[in-house]
Amino acid sequence: MTKRRNFSDKFKAAVALEALRGDKTVQEIAAKRQLHPTQVSTWKRQAIEGMAGVFSDKVKKAENKDGEIKELHAKIGKLAVENDFLSQGLKR
Repeated sequence: MTKRRNFSDKFKAAVALEALRGDKTVQEIAAKRQLHPTQVSTWKRQAIEGMAGVFSDKVKKAENKDGEIKELHAKIGKLAVENDFLSQGLKR
């Protein structure tokens, strides 16, 4: 039985980029990289579908979430201090 090969994301991106350039056919790229042509076509299609995400607002949303997370951590700290203060008052 043959073992499945695992490819890094960097390798997949390089193959997909090579396929997107159009300098060589999918068959030529597959033969050069010792892959099946269907695999090269799949990675090319995934690269095209995922390309819209590069230019979307997801990056901006992630930055906004970082600020929101900092605010929430500060609020948690404040509430923890208040909770400790009030619990000490109840013990008396």
